[in-house]
Amino acid sequence: MGVCVLTMALTVALAVALPSQCSAADWGAFMPSIATRLTGLWETGELELLGHYCVCSVKPTFQRWQLYFIGSMWCPGWTPIRGVAETRSRSGVVGKMTQDFVGKALKADLLSDEEAEAWLSP
Repeated sequence: MGVCVLTMALTVALAVALPSQCSAADWGAFMPSIATRLTGLWETGELELLGHYCVCSVKPTFQRWQLYFIGSMWCPGWTPIRGVAETRSRSGVVGKMTQDFVGKALKADLLSDEEAEAWLSP
């Protein structure tokens, strides 16, 4: 559903922003740029946390016509704990989901206070 809302919002924004004299050739030059920006909002990656292999993903969502990012992090082979976060900042969501994961791992006694301290301090 989020992709449909995002596509609809961009279509409306483009229709308003572009003058009515735009030709098909103008749209053809413009669309690859929009497609690149849209696909760049999603991200899946890998990272190492205290010697453990972890996977993280970030995806966009709309709430009340505002763009938010939802992040999720998990470490297969170590623990079923999943760190999650939601922020307006694409770069900030990674830090928040990592802090959530480390906090949950600390509560589950998977980390020492010293190991968690570096990740939980602001």
